[in-house]
Amino acid sequence: MKYKLASGIFLAALAMGAALNGSTRAALYPTQQLFLADKQRSDDSIYDHVKRKLANDPDVKGGALDIEVKEGVVTLRGKVETERQKQKAERLAKKVSGVKKVVNEIQLSTK
Repeated sequence: MKYKLASGIFLAALAMGAALNGSTRAALYPTQQLFLADKQRSDDSIYDHVKRKLANDPDVKGGALDIEVKEGVVTLRGKVETERQKQKAERLAKKVSGVKKVVNEIQLSTK
């Protein structure tokens, strides 16, 4: 009797698992869904993240920098006061998930 009950529970669990469709699986495994969404990050999402990173950095103060993102390639334009700010802006942009390459066209401002 114990074997029939155990095998019945196993078969019910197996059937239930097979019946789950993709949307139910996504609801059961939200971390997996977030991981996949992060891997396929859109240009708009990359733009937002780079813009925030640059604007919030006390050294770069990059709120005035222009950012363009196309297929994961980030182009930075504008002016900063020092070479250090220029290089840090590039490093910050490279750290953003989904960025494939950074084209640094930032110029140094002349006083």
